[in-house]
Amino acid sequence: MIDPLDARIIELFTHEPRVGVLEASRRLGVARATVQSRLDKLTASGVIRSFAPTIDPHALGYQITAFAFLDIRQGARESVATHLDRIPEVLEVHTITGQADLVCRIVARDNDDLQRVIDDLVGDADIVRTSTVIALSTVVGPRVLPLIRSSGR
Repeated sequence: MIDPLDARIIELFTHEPRVGVLEASRRLGVARATVQSRLDKLTASGVIRSFAPTIDPHALGYQITAFAFLDIRQGARESVATHLDRIPEVLEVHTITGQADLVCRIVARDNDDLQRVIDDLVGDADIVRTSTVIALSTVVGPRVLPLIRSSGR
């Protein structure tokens, strides 16, 4: 669990990742050591996984976002995961319930490139069927701050 100060620290560093610990302490009205120890604790516990920049695939020229639903052979999840990990346009993969076994968020430069990415996906013999949908727009993008605000109460 996080407390309200943790939530404020996370929110500040999410909005301004280059703010620095000293400036954060000034803005939050707490000691520099407090901010640093809280960041260390949040990092060690896995709440904060990275201070890496957030990259926008669209700005890199990947205009298409799609979701591929994969049916795989039983017992092949690890080998399929290794195959998918080698495809740079596969941004994330989740095991799911329902009609498919895995869902992949993928990107492509255009429709022709999307076909190439799909061909790469199905290049593994353990993938027996795919179904792909193209995202037309992003209504709510990836986010965690609402969880932080809710947890920090």
